[in-house]
Amino acid sequence: MPYAQVNGQNLYFEDSGGAGPALIFSHGLLMDSSMFAPQVAALKSRYRCIVWDERAHGQTATGACAPFSYYDSANDLAALLAHLGVGQAVLVGMSQGGYLSLRCALTHPEIVRALVLIDTQAKTEDPAKMPAYQAMLQDWAVNGLSDQTATTIETVILGEQWPGAAGWREKWKKTAPADLLQSFQTLGTRDDISDQIGRIAVPTLVLHGGSDHAIELPRAKAMADAMPNAQLIVVPGAGHASNLTHPQAVNPAIESFLATLKF
Repeated sequence: MPYAQVNGQNLYFEDSGGAGPALIFSHGLLMDSSMFAPQVAALKSRYRCIVWDERAHGQTATGACAPFSYYDSANDLAALLAHLGVGQAVLVGMSQGGYLSLRCALTHPEIVRALVLIDTQAKTEDPAKMPAYQAMLQDWAVNGLSDQTATTIETVILGEQWPGAAGWREKWKKTAPADLLQSFQTLGTRDDISDQIGRIAVPTLVLHGGSDHAIELPRAKAMADAMPNAQLIVVPGAGHASNLTHPQAVNPAIESFLATLKF
């Protein structure tokens, strides 16, 4: 199994290899690297596609995650690229993966060729939503994942009755309480970087589901407007994980964006 021991972590990753320009994909909260399978399948013949499981997620999870911030995750991304001998990459991040990718662009600008930000934002969580999230989380951590909570999460992340939802529900049932609690603690306590992203001048593609109720479209638009070299594309009918549920719209947009870059 491919693991990188960096920053005191044992990060699981997959690397398609090859001589093409490098793309590194960072997943969202409660997801893992497999959520980018549609993009890797479409791009790996021309690009070096690297996916990884972040702290407390997937095959990197230990069941006893220590406190961390998205700046720590940004450092993990940079260290993973260094471990693989990649000097510069396009950072593709969905939701939480976008949070860490933006922070990586601020703290490690030399390694970032461009950004693809999928259903993410520069602000903190909407405070009106946090009490419901916290109540759901506590019940899950103490009592296990109920069918009601699982259905709510599926709807928020994957949309209504997405065919592949059952597989993710099974993964969520196996999440250790310590990993779950720390993941949400990191999410809820992150800083607002909306006043800093104007310093990120690399080409940036912002993709956002038109029906994303986890992060409303105006937040993505505000992020794109604040970045000097960003463009926003709305994915009609898509929810929060638009790259996973609507690859037929997302993949061509990413491919067209990558074709504009000089490597």
